[in-house]
Amino acid sequence: MLKYRDEKILTQFGKHLKQVRASKKATQEELAYTSGLSLSQIARIETGKINPTLCTILEIAKNLNVKPQVLLSFL
Repeated sequence: MLKYRDEKILTQFGKHLKQVRASKKATQEELAYTSGLSLSQIARIETGKINPTLCTILEIAKNLNVKPQVLLSFL
């Protein structure tokens, strides 16, 4: 069970990821395909429903052509 603070952080990360993805003009489908993740996994990350692993964040960053720091700059 996630604590409220954890849920808030995951939601903030997800919103930021969505903004970065949109700025790169990539759809969830495109990001899922290029990163080897499922569409539902991308959607759940962007809505703060799941906590992505460090490896997942690195793969997403690579496929959006941004440094991982960009994805974590919401903090």
